[in-house]
Amino acid sequence: MIAETVKRTTAELTREELIVLVNELTNRVRELEEKLRLKRTPTTSKNSSQPPSRDFKSDKKKRKRNRKKGAKNGHEKQERALVENPDKVFYALVDNCQSCHVNLLDQVPVQIIRRQISELPEIKPVVIETQQYEVLCPCCGEVQRGKLPEGLEAWRYFGPRLEATVTMLHHEHHVGFERLVGLCSEIFNLPLSEGGAVSIVKRAGKAVLGEAEKIGEKVRHGKVVGSDETHARVHGINWWQWVFVSENCEYHLMMPSRGYDVIETFMRDCEAEVWVCDCWKPQLNAPAKMCQICLAHQIRNLQSLIEKRPHLAWAKEMQALFRKAIHLGNRRAQMTARGYQRQVTIIEKKLDQLLKRRFSGLGTNLLDRYRKRRDSLLIFLDRTDVPADNNACERALRPSVVHRKVMGSFRSDWGAQTYAALATVLNTAKRNGENAFQKLVQLMGTPVLPFLLQPDFA
Repeated sequence: MIAETVKRTTAELTREELIVLVNELTNRVRELEEKLRLKRTPTTSKNSSQPPSRDFKSDKKKRKRNRKKGAKNGHEKQERALVENPDKVFYALVDNCQSCHVNLLDQVPVQIIRRQISELPEIKPVVIETQQYEVLCPCCGEVQRGKLPEGLEAWRYFGPRLEATVTMLHHEHHVGFERLVGLCSEIFNLPLSEGGAVSIVKRAGKAVLGEAEKIGEKVRHGKVVGSDETHARVHGINWWQWVFVSENCEYHLMMPSRGYDVIETFMRDCEAEVWVCDCWKPQLNAPAKMCQICLAHQIRNLQSLIEKRPHLAWAKEMQALFRKAIHLGNRRAQMTARGYQRQVTIIEKKLDQLLKRRFSGLGTNLLDRYRKRRDSLLIFLDRTDVPADNNACERALRPSVVHRKVMGSFRSDWGAQTYAALATVLNTAKRNGENAFQKLVQLMGTPVLPFLLQPDFA
């Protein structure tokens, strides 16, 4: 319409045609300005799922410090705590007076100043050798072989503490196999090949597999289950690392799919009471009676809408309401039951009022989402065991993101599955206040060090 009209001169147009042309041009200019403004709106971690590390950081000018450096007056001095039973004590006695040369060895000290120096001894692996005797029976002529004790089997080359150390360095501290070999050689005086390190990690994955499945069963039968996923690289192909969290357990799973089939495979025939997740459709359809949508994600989405449409009051009011609801849930223990319920009722009514608002343009997708998922927004206000967000799942996946950035792609299926099993067991141990290293040592098999205390022919 606009192109056809422009071809004609203004003298040929009637008054009505000019009015239509001006209106169409005005609408077109508004659309272009809106698109241009949307492009100028930067994407940050506050208005999207972008990580904070990718946010633009401007150079800050150094401020002049007018105040005095150091601790303030009256600040108690902080010192390193002394060990009660040191391994060695060195006594610096006073023998003679430096002025009059009188012998002071028999004098009672006025004060003893204690200082301690901590040092690591030379790390050297302990080697236990087995010599398995073979004897030819004089009666039947068969060869009889001595039986090795449990823990010193013929297939074992490393003890559980050494295997747990290598596994923790690779899994928890993201040390690659090449660097791991150099580290073991330089610090632990341990000759180790890359193939040996790979075999250790592979064996660790098999050792923790049974414990990981037990944890998965606990999560599967949990009343409140949270889930999230992040992409991973396996064989140079995009896979997905899923995490399912319930109470003090978390279960990790490496799958080539991001769809509902992963949740269905994990949950089997179980059904949770509440499922906590973001707005990814497969998670919203998870087998649960109710679903709690992560409000932290919604606050970010609303922040993005506010930056794009600063005059839209609905977005600001909805964001403020979500924040008020989260704050109320955090203050539940400090309030009376009656006062808390009164505040919940106020928030519920305000939410219903906001969902009745009508507007057009950008932001209607959020309005439609909240109308459709009205019953999934404020479940955490009625149940103390339901969080308002799925930050527990986000934190559970954070080490995996670091591992992916440092290590890159998994080169085998077993490597990806081993990482998931180790993450399940070690992270669950940390959640329950256990020592993750000691937990792994226990699962790696029979201890070897007690054999050092036994005689050669025990």
